[in-house]
Amino acid sequence: MNPYLPILLILIFGLALGLGVSGVSLFLGPKKPNSSKLEVYECGLPVTSSAENRFSIKFYLTAILFILFDIETIFMYLWSTAFDYLGWFGIVEVGIFIATLSIGYIYVLKRGALRWD
Repeated sequence: MNPYLPILLILIFGLALGLGVSGVSLFLGPKKPNSSKLEVYECGLPVTSSAENRFSIKFYLTAILFILFDIETIFMYLWSTAFDYLGWFGIVEVGIFIATLSIGYIYVLKRGALRWD
């Protein structure tokens, strides 16, 4: 017996279940479209086209910085679990990684990306 057969069966079952539930919803779901249901919904705010009501780019920048430092934490955890195996190469690698992140962090601080004015 092929050892990958259970994985293939789970993938086929998941795909069939997802398509089946979507198909049942498509056929049995309510179909009463009106103008308010077809309107764009944006966080409960009325739709506007003016630039003054848009979100600040700092929200997105903060999210990107969070992801960056989250990835740094994951990398540091993986590095610490393989510390004995990597030896000096691992120490140099993490030193370069931390130096690069420190330069990026200093750049972000100088640009004022973490200030909430």
